[in-house]
Amino acid sequence: MTRIAAVHGALPPHRHSQRDLADMAARHCLPAGADRRALDRLHDATGVRSRHTVLPLDRYGELDGFGAANDAFITGAVELGAEAVAGALREAGLSPRDVDLLIFTSVTGIAAPSVDALLVGRLGLRPDVRRLPLFGLGCVAGAAGISRLHDYLLGRPDDVAVLLSVELCSLTLQRADPSPSQLIATALFGDGAAAVVGLGSRRHTAAAGGDGPTVVAGRSRLYPDTERLLGWDITGSGFRVVLDPAVPDVVRKNLADDVDAFLADHGLGRGDVTAWVSHAGGPKVLDAVAEALDLPDGALAVSRRSLAAVGNLSSASVLHVLRDTLAAAPPPGTPGLLLAMGPGFCTELVLLRW
Repeated sequence: MTRIAAVHGALPPHRHSQRDLADMAARHCLPAGADRRALDRLHDATGVRSRHTVLPLDRYGELDGFGAANDAFITGAVELGAEAVAGALREAGLSPRDVDLLIFTSVTGIAAPSVDALLVGRLGLRPDVRRLPLFGLGCVAGAAGISRLHDYLLGRPDDVAVLLSVELCSLTLQRADPSPSQLIATALFGDGAAAVVGLGSRRHTAAAGGDGPTVVAGRSRLYPDTERLLGWDITGSGFRVVLDPAVPDVVRKNLADDVDAFLADHGLGRGDVTAWVSHAGGPKVLDAVAEALDLPDGALAVSRRSLAAVGNLSSASVLHVLRDTLAAAPPPGTPGLLLAMGPGFCTELVLLRW
């Protein structure tokens, strides 16, 4: 089985209080002189205390269109991605030359050559490294990326694979857009990156950093007729968020059956899981996960702390939660379940063994 050797998170240097970010949203999204009390209540209701942005706040007014924002994305993604991958490899006791596959995922910008290609020379990866850029999975991509990394390593048990997520959500800001979805996005999403190092079954026996959990299996679930619940409308000004308030209801309706069936296939039930590694999608999504699965108080505490400290980092969010869960050292030999939701609407489940 795949061994997770290291998970390293990286955040941009510009950290702001939720109040500072509410001021920015009011300045760019609301009409001049508009009553901002509803916006402030929205920002307070998320439970987010602080977030990071790839640019200083005064730079966002200078981004005069999608091209400028995307140029900033490429620059920022390369910088933050290099930091995340280098940190993860260092923690795993590996060198860049050891990497056989680099998976890159983001849903907040585009590049060709892709960001993973731009990182090969910068990090000193081998010229023959396999690369797999992913786009469009959104918040689910951290979990889906681990599953795809695991799929690869099952067929190449001597290899080392790295998953990199970089999400610069602040660069998708739509100015002069006071729509509810846009205002929720300004209250919830932050910028960040994370890298996961995975080792094939024959590789991890001889590698440093091999004490992390194993990946037992993954499962994908796509729900029909939910395409407009979550995602982007691609417009002349860039990515305009699609965020339907029905998302928590879909989670409540479907998640328990999906989780129970997945665990049962491995001879497990919910009571066997010692750590729930959930994407920190927002307070309503976390509440829906807890209610659907009838989780005990505190089961999602790591996710809630991550949300408060850095906001929803899209695909990088569940990887930050995984890093923090590993630091808490769940009981060895017990199962953990990593889960995330994203555009489609879809769920990705990953069974871990600590």
